[in-house]
Formats: sequence, structure tokens, C-alpha cells
Amino acid sequence: RSSDLQCKVYKTPSYDSKVRVFMKRMEILHLDIKSKLIDVQYLVCADVDIVFHDTVGVEILGDLVTALHPGFYKTGSVGFTYERRRESQAYIPMDEGDFYYQANFFAGTLQEIYDLTKSCDAAIKSDDSKGIIAIFHDESHFNKYLLYHKPTKILSPEYIWSSGIRQTSEIRTIKNIHGDKSF
Repeated sequence: RSSDLQCKVYKTPSYDSKVRVFMKRMEILHLDIKSKLIDVQYLVCADVDIVFHDTVGVEILGDLVTALHPGFYKTGSVGFTYERRRESQAYIPMDEGDFYYQANFFAGTLQEIYDLTKSCDAAIKSDDSKGIIAIFHDESHFNKYLLYHKPTKILSPEYIWSSGIRQTSEIRTIKNIHGDKSF
């Protein structure tokens, strides 16, 4: 019942750069899951700059749900911006990969989101200890995780379109748009 639903807002630390925010997101999520969100059945993670333009409902629920990146859903894996430096924990070889996912909108059961964010956080910290920042920060680690831990549901790019990409003919409805993350 909708009367049983609750929305809780938790204050998170601020950081001195956008890159640091992205790099800390996975740590914040997995620590908050362990300490604050223990009674949650499903968790939807969305960046603060996402604007909802259409109805988003239960179709986004599943064990581990991700959305295809709108800039790469027509591209083969060779065109993906995976991390290609072997020394990074986010490294994906040129002959591997099936999809490129956007890390700013994902959902799943509490356990699946905990496992994903804990793994990504550990890989980010390992890279950081070696002075490495993956090419697309936490999104690179997110894609590496999903390469070997397949999502149970993949949403079309309409669920997280980019304000910098023109809508294409096969995308009839844009559900959400995220802002420009130029650095």
C-alpha cells in the first residue's frame, strides 16, 4: 500500500570536486545500506541532477536493475569508454563487454545494491592507493562489476537520457534526464 511507503533523506558529506563526489558515492551507499537502510526492500539510486519527465513505476524494480547509457546503446563494445588501462581495477579488455551502463540511475534489492557498491568501493580504493582514477570514475567500476554480475533487468536509455544528446526516433518517451557533467 502506498500509505506504507516512506521516503527518507540522508545528508551526505560534501566534497571539493565533482570527481571526488563520484568516487565516494559507492562508499556512502554501501555504508548507509549497512547502517541506516536495513529495513528497505528495494533501493533506487539516482543522482541529484536527474529530472523526472514521465511516469516511472514498478517496471524499474528487480534484483539488480540498470539502464543503458544513451550515448552508447547503439555502439559495439569496441566503442565503449570502458577503462582500458590494465593497472586499474576497472580494466575491461577490448574483446570483452556487452553493454555500457549509466551509473547515475540503478536499482535493486538491498543485498544486490550492497554487493555492487561494496565491490565498486573496494576497487576504487585499490586504484586510489596506486594513484589511479578510472577514466569515468565510479562508472568505470560500475561497468566492470556488471560485466561479471549481470543485471536481472536492463532499462532502455529513455530511463536516463542525457541533456546533451538529441532524442532519436526509436526513443519515443524520455522518462528521466540528467544534467551535463562537464568537468
